Amino acid sequence: MVSRIIPVDPFDLVVFGGTGDLARRKILPALFRRFCAGQMERGTRIIGAARTEMDDVAYRAFIAEALIEFNEGKGGCEPGKIKEFQKILSYVTLDARGELGWSELSEKMHPGRVRAFYFSVGPSLFGDLALRLHQYGMADSDTRIVVEKPFGRDLETARALNKSLADHFDESQIYRIDHYLGKETVQNLMAIRFGNMLFEPLWNSQYVDHIQITVAETVGVGGRGDYYDRSGAMRDMVQNHLMQLLCLIAMEPPSHFDPDAVRDEKLKVIRALGEVDPKDIVRGQYLADDEKPGYLEHVENPRSLTESFIALKLDVVNWRWSGTPFYLRTGKRLKSRTSEIAVVFKETPHNIFDDDNDRHRNILTIRLQPNEGIDLDVTIKEPGPGGMRLVDVPLDMTFSEALGPEGEDIPDAYERLIMDVVRGNQTLFMRGDEVEAAWAWTDPLIAAWEKGATKPIPYDSGSSGPEEALALMHRDGRKWRDLRI
Repeated sequence: MVSRIIPVDPFDLVVFGGTGDLARRKILPALFRRFCAGQMERGTRIIGAARTEMDDVAYRAFIAEALIEFNEGKGGCEPGKIKEFQKILSYVTLDARGELGWSELSEKMHPGRVRAFYFSVGPSLFGDLALRLHQYGMADSDTRIVVEKPFGRDLETARALNKSLADHFDESQIYRIDHYLGKETVQNLMAIRFGNMLFEPLWNSQYVDHIQITVAETVGVGGRGDYYDRSGAMRDMVQNHLMQLLCLIAMEPPSHFDPDAVRDEKLKVIRALGEVDPKDIVRGQYLADDEKPGYLEHVENPRSLTESFIALKLDVVNWRWSGTPFYLRTGKRLKSRTSEIAVVFKETPHNIFDDDNDRHRNILTIRLQPNEGIDLDVTIKEPGPGGMRLVDVPLDMTFSEALGPEGEDIPDAYERLIMDVVRGNQTLFMRGDEVEAAWAWTDPLIAAWEKGATKPIPYDSGSSGPEEALALMHRDGRKWRDLRI
């Protein structure tokens, strides 16, 4: 199978925070890989902008080092391509809240082409950047701005953030990026659901027993201790990443594959989320082990009540999903790095195999990481003589194997999302009302445990989380899927 590379017209892309960690690790390496793939036409320009004093030559050398470090193991880039890529790079020393550098940046813009401005900076600077883009004549109908999470820390700050952008740009020009939505498997989820007659008739409470969404990490909070202790797993992961996965699983088929049609259906899911019983929420903090400190040591706050793990049971209160629970969990310092969605179908209504006492279920598993792919567990006869013994086996479509050489180098989420910005396709980006609806649902849960000063439950590093999270499923006669090592 040969993947098609569709070039985009020449564009100008400015990366505010162009010397920052995100630019070095993700944004510029993603652009470099699209350059190597031949997706950028001659004349495209990428401009870094930050407070750091630097000229074009120094910035090109700075980015070359980043590409060598963070593009290791990625195919498709021939030796010598870095030098070619450097030719489209330039740099402006700029003050987001002052006047330094803005005139110089404005002079670099090409008229009559798409201009994308990536706000790879803290949210407190979004409004200042948006204002100055207008003041210096760099904003027109072909201008797009890209903003990273966090999109606020509650409903109030999210509304203020949205207003600071809406004061200067239309919603159609604002791209709120969530890299999870750029993963190949997440997009394939929509193709599987809405492109195959096999699944959609079964995608409801009549046939689905429950759905599990897991995002597990083996690392701790590391150098993000100060930020993380003010956020926690609920704000950092559930309110955005896991919420988006939930929406794609639970949404109704849109009338057509159009950005607003898709986002309208996602918004309906968020608004259909029921109230969560406190007993259906488990929060935890990882403990130290022989080699690494625990959460309290990492954040240097022995009285911290912030969770590094959360598991919860949700209900989508609508016709399709009434009676089918959704179980979500995410955490730091767990036994494996795993991100997956498991759609667990109900058992057959009657077992005709009298000698088989095991429970057999079809499970559709969408693996986001590692090894992006899709499994469908089916029940078959175990090979060999000796009667009808049943066994569950997976029908495995690991993309790197199923798609041949092209599957070994599936584009990174940032590659796809940045190119979608240039094309003007907002399907995989969050809309302002979607962000606010997610916070409106999240805020009461956070407020309840903050008011009660509820202390998270300690759990061992390298485990599956607190035992109470296992009990959350066990009392419903279900169990979490194993975190694969």
